[in-house]
Amino acid sequence: MRQKLKPYLLLFPILFVLVTIFVSGIIMGLIQSLGYFKAVGLTEFTLKYYKEVLTSKGFISSLRFSLYTSFTSSIMAVVCGVLLSYAILQVKGKKEIVESLYRIPIIVPHIVSVLLVYNILSQSGILPRILYETGLITDQSQFPSILYERNGIGVIIAYLWKEIPFVALTTYTILSKVSSKLSDVAGNLGANKRQIFFYILLPLIMPSVFSSFIIIFAFSFGAYEVPLLLGPTQPKALSVQAFIEYNNPVLANRSYAMVYNILITLIALILTWLYYKAFEKVYKYDR
Repeated sequence: MRQKLKPYLLLFPILFVLVTIFVSGIIMGLIQSLGYFKAVGLTEFTLKYYKEVLTSKGFISSLRFSLYTSFTSSIMAVVCGVLLSYAILQVKGKKEIVESLYRIPIIVPHIVSVLLVYNILSQSGILPRILYETGLITDQSQFPSILYERNGIGVIIAYLWKEIPFVALTTYTILSKVSSKLSDVAGNLGANKRQIFFYILLPLIMPSVFSSFIIIFAFSFGAYEVPLLLGPTQPKALSVQAFIEYNNPVLANRSYAMVYNILITLIALILTWLYYKAFEKVYKYDR
């Protein structure tokens, strides 16, 4: 029993701090979302703020935009990240340079990725200038508008630049430790590279792929800086709406911000649970 409890006892100090901060923040946010904010004279619990947010015209469009950008970027990041990790695995010889290059975006803050996307893909950015100088376009305004559009392409690109290397890192770590004998045996039995990947390697990394999807989806769904700086004026992402309400000079509007935060948390938890159940049904991974 002592040996079983030892890992948990060693982790208890940091887990206690993290759980306390997280749980206390959720509780305080929930209380304020219910209208109790004594600092500004609100002392009665009410569902008025939830009703106003849920029945507002922009809520559904904001929810749809947040889900669209989060799901699209997460799915694309998982697919591209797995393919990137497999491609790196196929590199012959020394891989130190390749392994170092693809990890760079992971350590770069999202605000920097926003700056890079803007400087490269805006109509006055680097790419339109290159196309103009090479004669492919006669004016920089001919370059398609990618940023600040309702389709959220700019937001998705900024997320992909960060998330693809993250997925590649988590999956490549496992692929690099898989014995090459498995692939060699399958190859000797007549399997091609596609069959080796889908029937041998992919099942081994699926738990990591699943975990990576959950992490990047939850983050992108709740993050505000990328949709705030690269997203359209309307619809705004739910996280941007929460940020705007929180920074409102009228402190009573803080309850609206907490409503958005609680809704974002609940929606992310529900969707994560549904995805987990679907994953169990569709792909029964046996250890």
